[in-house]
Amino acid sequence: MGELIEVSSVPITPRPAVVETTPPFSASRPSLSRAPLLSIDLTEASSMTPTITQTPHFISPLGSPIRKAILLTKLDPHDAWLPITESRNGNAFYAAFHTLCSGIGIQALVLPVAFTILGWAWGIISLTVAFVWQLYTLWLLVRLHESTETGMRYSRYLQLFSATFGDKLGNIVALFPIMYLSGGTCVALIIIGGSTSKLFFQIVCAATCTAKPLTAVEWYLVFTCAAVVLSQLPNLNSIAGVSLIGAVTAIGYCTLIWVVSVTKGRIDGVSYDPQTANSEITRVFSILNAFGIFAFAFRGHNLILEIQATMPSDEKHPSHVPMWRGVKFAYLLIAMCIFPLAIAGYWAYGLKIPANGGMLTALYAFHVRDTSRFLLGLTSILVIVNAVTSFQIYGMPMFDYMESKYTKRMNKPCPWWLRSLFRAMFGYGCFFVAVAIPFLGSLAGLIGGIALPVTLAYPCFMWLKIKKPKQYSAMWWLNWGLGLSGMALSFLLIAAGVYVVIDTGIEVSFFKPH
Repeated sequence: MGELIEVSSVPITPRPAVVETTPPFSASRPSLSRAPLLSIDLTEASSMTPTITQTPHFISPLGSPIRKAILLTKLDPHDAWLPITESRNGNAFYAAFHTLCSGIGIQALVLPVAFTILGWAWGIISLTVAFVWQLYTLWLLVRLHESTETGMRYSRYLQLFSATFGDKLGNIVALFPIMYLSGGTCVALIIIGGSTSKLFFQIVCAATCTAKPLTAVEWYLVFTCAAVVLSQLPNLNSIAGVSLIGAVTAIGYCTLIWVVSVTKGRIDGVSYDPQTANSEITRVFSILNAFGIFAFAFRGHNLILEIQATMPSDEKHPSHVPMWRGVKFAYLLIAMCIFPLAIAGYWAYGLKIPANGGMLTALYAFHVRDTSRFLLGLTSILVIVNAVTSFQIYGMPMFDYMESKYTKRMNKPCPWWLRSLFRAMFGYGCFFVAVAIPFLGSLAGLIGGIALPVTLAYPCFMWLKIKKPKQYSAMWWLNWGLGLSGMALSFLLIAAGVYVVIDTGIEVSFFKPH
């Protein structure tokens, strides 16, 4: 006897009760079938009257979790209208491009600063541990993206967290750090891109240029306009080429900086003795700050589920396979950038590495006279291009969030003019924050401590809740240990951030960017 599977779409077309069909799948639910029925119009399909019972060709007679997932799957058209999930033709190459663009950036240039506190041995050990730790939690997120038991594809980090622990807890402990990693990163990119644009102009013009230079605010505005224009690309898949450019430029300037530093040799008077503190508590918080630098160098976990959501998926070709293939390739390149950058930077500059700006500042401070203007200008333009492209992928969750409010309220796709308006509002809103609070970087340690669990702790707890590994097994101990350690490190970094603000203070200069 055939079973009746009712499609939760509107309107419902009556069909004979003895007919069994395969329900269509939405963008937000698992695409567990590539059967030809998916390309048939529902009205035409409902008018057909088969004479035999139809069963999907991939379901075994014994049944499986896939069959249960199919029976629970319902049509949800809203995700097909949103920029993260409206296109499902991604692949491993797209995943690698997006992961590289979001996983490596200007924050990697300050890694040698942590070595000035920890020294050679503990610096290398801590960097390696942080790299392996975040790569493991990344693997957890990739495997948690889709569930054959519930028939869901969790296409957004907040969606997975809320489904695991509830909407209330998600809004309390996950919403702010996730939004900060998107919006806050875009603000930081405007500050970095605008400042580097001003520096690039000075390098190119030098003393021969008679044009009046722009102010810092005007350079911020130029950068923001370029970012807003580029943000009009409709969805996450459409910016794969942009992410490729961002990945290439990030690898380019990271490699260029450490190669130039090694080629020029160690500067005079270089020292490798770890910095000494005036008091024991200062030394402890300095060590915590060094750990924070390593932890914050690996960002982008809040985008992994969104990147994986751009891929098709079925029971024979689950999306986690090409996604993990792309991630492995991306992080191989990331490792080839950050480890030489950290080690070579500390070797070349030792304790003289600038705390603000790291390797980029050191390049201009120590080698502006013995390095060609072409190399200095090339480094600057690579940083600027990378910042513009990174703005797109980090802004995409915010674009998706704003458009989801419209689609849920109006029950229709967001028109192109309103989509453009949303993205322009977000871009210029970030510009206003960058101009109004140019000292935001001084609070990065404090706010970053709040965002740290998104990368190092929450994936472990979600795995324990969803997968339920056997109690006291190796997987059980590993995830509890890493999850609790991540939360403890987060609290310690928050405490260290508060101490630094109170002890050293910050230069409050509203609407006065330098």
